[in-house]
Amino acid sequence: MTRKQIGIAPFGATAQGRAVSRITLGHGDLTVSLLTWGAVLQGVWLAGIDRNLTLGSGRLSDYEGDMRYHGSLIGPVVNRLTDAKAMIAGQPHRFEVNFNNRHCLHSGASGTHLKVWTLAEVSERACTLRLDLPDGEGGFPGNRRVTAQYTVEDRATLRLDLTVTTDRATLVNFANHSYWNLDGTENYAGHHLRVAADRYLPATPDFTPTGEIRPVAGSGMDFNETRRISPGAPDFDTCYCLSETRQPLREVLTLTGRSGVTMRVATTEPAVQVYDARDARRPEGGAYEGLAIEAQNWPDAPNHAGFPSIELDRGEVYRQITEWRFAAGERDRIDGTRSYARN
Repeated sequence: MTRKQIGIAPFGATAQGRAVSRITLGHGDLTVSLLTWGAVLQGVWLAGIDRNLTLGSGRLSDYEGDMRYHGSLIGPVVNRLTDAKAMIAGQPHRFEVNFNNRHCLHSGASGTHLKVWTLAEVSERACTLRLDLPDGEGGFPGNRRVTAQYTVEDRATLRLDLTVTTDRATLVNFANHSYWNLDGTENYAGHHLRVAADRYLPATPDFTPTGEIRPVAGSGMDFNETRRISPGAPDFDTCYCLSETRQPLREVLTLTGRSGVTMRVATTEPAVQVYDARDARRPEGGAYEGLAIEAQNWPDAPNHAGFPSIELDRGEVYRQITEWRFAAGERDRIDGTRSYARN
């Protein structure tokens, strides 16, 4: 994929015949492309860098298929709900079983990553996408309005400002599910990672939380100091606990490629999930091609008494802010037609 021109362009039609658009925004050194399908972050281009920094595709059919989680804005509840059930406002609710014949993953077929969003507003630097979720869809109560504003800001920063309202008590836990490879290589080997978290959530063989909240100290999951990573070293499908409540915007994670390209993630969210893409493959890619970094609340929270609540009541507003802040290393800048980076 190459860097795109700023504006709106057709991106094909879904299998059901609904038109999808690509919106390309730009300001300063950063250009990004978004889709109305799934509110997908399709492309991220940094001035002087000759590649897309996120794993995307130019085919809508890929996003309807195996790439349904690549770049998507996933809700109303991202991650897993154990046994596809939860209590909401003191009442039991059941959801679609779509993972290992037992659990609900990413809200099932009613997830926001499988919907065409409405483009409400757009300018050269920002766009607002909206989606209405009906009461009871997928087992989730409440007529909900979801609004996602993406803005390209100064200092090569992409900002997501996401809000949700409801007319009944419901569950809300959104995450952008982009995969990142800052080097354009076949996998993320040689990247360096730092995560500002003192605790993480161990998982069952079904990748649901065990309920234990474990210190990272003394474990292979401690990334408070920057460490080099490679496929399987360590295995990632890990939720890092940042806080018990939503916080003022703060940097929580840094990913740096061998090329020197750096991405810093800042978020208001209480957790960040890191996944190594062992089973998430683009048609032209292989396992471990990129690293998913998902700012969110703690997963499976309604089923664990000690986890922060993800319940949203009528009259309340859910608001998440996440920023991706990019910088290029000198080794990776292009001078004319010659690139000094060789991966």
